[in-house]
Amino acid sequence: MKSKALIIYKTEKMKQEKKTPFLTVTQFDQIPFLVHGFGMAKWKETEFKKRREWKDFKLIFLKQIHSDIIHFIDRVPDTKFKGDALLTRLPFLFLIIKTADCLPVLIVDKMQHVIAAVHCGWRGTKKRVLGKVLQGLETHYGCRPESLHVALGPCIGPRCYEVGGDVRQSFEEEGFPEDLFQSHPLRNGKYIFDLRKANLFQIQSRGVKKENIFVLDICSHCEKSFPSFRRDGKKAGRMLSFIGMSF
Repeated sequence: MKSKALIIYKTEKMKQEKKTPFLTVTQFDQIPFLVHGFGMAKWKETEFKKRREWKDFKLIFLKQIHSDIIHFIDRVPDTKFKGDALLTRLPFLFLIIKTADCLPVLIVDKMQHVIAAVHCGWRGTKKRVLGKVLQGLETHYGCRPESLHVALGPCIGPRCYEVGGDVRQSFEEEGFPEDLFQSHPLRNGKYIFDLRKANLFQIQSRGVKKENIFVLDICSHCEKSFPSFRRDGKKAGRMLSFIGMSF
């Protein structure tokens, strides 16, 4: 799905590792009020507090459950939400998603000053959590799809994500394209799944412009700078992806 309109970042962004322990998308960096990042393995929760320019931000975490549950934050919460997506127009909140092979997605409408952070594992992807977030941005905040900018962070790549026939069948039953899955070259009855492409399908189906979709084309399983549950099991940490607004 690497069309000319789908902007792919890899080499450029990997050069940032020595400067910061998180990666950013150039087009998001150009939005004055926006702060965002896709954290590498070295980026921990304590790092947020070390930056003076972020001292007024409150960290908002989810208890992620691989669901299609989304939360609209219209006031500063005093408890942790259970679900897999956070949406707000409030400033000085960092919406934070934890991943270790799953796909983190950050969204901004710079006209409406609305942001979202989404956790997309295969279960949430099958339930179309990202599509429901895009619908929620429109119905709850009045965001038009053509005004949205969407960034997809590092996740396990299509060459490394092995799944069984049951997963493939469940996606087909939900109406996803068949080409999200390829037969495993070595293991009979197993398939290779393109998690990123499954979510791009949802984004483009909702009417987001291709030129407003930005992808960090990095496999968390292959690149040891990022946590990977498939690679390291319970020893794997979590990648912290975040987005917030300064006004």
